[in-house]
Amino acid sequence: MEPGKKLKEYVSSYCIFDLETTGISHKKDKIIEISAIKVKDGEVIEEFSTLVNPGMHIPYHATEVNGITDSMVKDAPEIKDALSDFVDFIENYVLIGHNIQCFDMKFIYREMKDCFGDIIANDYIDTLPMARQALPNLAHHTLVDLAEHYGLSSEGAHRALNDCRMNQIVYENLREDIERQYENTPKEMRCPLCSRPLKIRNGKFGEFIGCTGYPTCRYTRNV
Repeated sequence: MEPGKKLKEYVSSYCIFDLETTGISHKKDKIIEISAIKVKDGEVIEEFSTLVNPGMHIPYHATEVNGITDSMVKDAPEIKDALSDFVDFIENYVLIGHNIQCFDMKFIYREMKDCFGDIIANDYIDTLPMARQALPNLAHHTLVDLAEHYGLSSEGAHRALNDCRMNQIVYENLREDIERQYENTPKEMRCPLCSRPLKIRNGKFGEFIGCTGYPTCRYTRNV
């Protein structure tokens, strides 16, 4: 099975998901919580959340961030059972999360490979590059920063289900901001193929104008 593609276009049906882990290394650290929210046609229809017994001591620095302790996970399912339930929950929905390309997806791919000899093929959307596009003047683009920007409470941040709930609202707000950018972009700086804004890029042979929808849209022209 091939991994899914990173998407840039808006989807109205999706699963927001988030992980808590014992550390930041997708090669050696373990998942200790998986949560997800299923959205169909823009409406939340179901939630999923489980702690995971990592089979190891949870380091103090991880507990400091997410509040999850060894005693909390001692009776939790092991990763194989938790992943099986997660895969059943997400079905073939597009996955959405914050910084998932560099973090969460790598954990999921590794654990799926170790547990089942395969990976998930769901396409996915990362809200971090979305935020950088929609809010270029914001100093930082963490999920907490985005929640505060949109007037959302960040209480309970760094527990997976709470982060999913925040990210779902942030995603919809980012979509609206990006749509307004499209509407306010002069016609001559809109892509003739997909109507996304064009921007000046640097390539091997110098500057060129390219679509901000790359790689979904590969339109380019000379400066």
